[in-house]
Amino acid sequence: MKPKLNKKLNKIYKKLYHHFGPRRWWPGDTKFEIIVGAILTQNTNWRNVEKAIDNLKKKKLLNPASLYKIPSKNLGALIKPSGYYNIKTKRLKEFMRYLFKKHGGSLRKMFDQDLHALRRELLEVKGIGPETADSILLYAGEKPIFVIDAYTKRILERHSLIDKDATYHQTQELFMNNLNKNVKLFNEYHALLVELGKTLCKKKPNCDSCPLKGL
Repeated sequence: MKPKLNKKLNKIYKKLYHHFGPRRWWPGDTKFEIIVGAILTQNTNWRNVEKAIDNLKKKKLLNPASLYKIPSKNLGALIKPSGYYNIKTKRLKEFMRYLFKKHGGSLRKMFDQDLHALRRELLEVKGIGPETADSILLYAGEKPIFVIDAYTKRILERHSLIDKDATYHQTQELFMNNLNKNVKLFNEYHALLVELGKTLCKKKPNCDSCPLKGL
């Protein structure tokens, strides 16, 4: 852990928390709902995902057994609001095949694994990349891993904490190596960065209103 980076990252967190307050992210009533949401939110906004999730809830499909059995055509129609529904149907089905083949459909057995072993497994599932895998691990599995997204990279780059061409892994290591590995901290920190990216640190930033101004 590098003291200067640790101090700066903690200062960023405190300023964002003071400005935005607790985010209580990720929305979802169950671990399985969080996993489905993490897959559906790829390349779309959360409002669209909520519509798809609501459709699945109404049909009582937000459980592993039901989602595993439902025909792909029927699933696609229900998740259509999330966009790219044909692709996302395939991705959900790929995850369900993995869950039942590897863990008998049990999320408990899946999450009982070591963080790094489970991450390797998830990344082998077609359609699940690092951001989706880490969202599943942190928010559904409550495992201490930091999620990196476009908002996070943009904010860090603008504050000269990463290079423009920094990889997902390099960006993630910045947090993993310089903060205490704490699930609650990682959860809240990432959510605060997302909030900053959505509201102020846009492609055309509003730096005058930014809580990190002058940092």
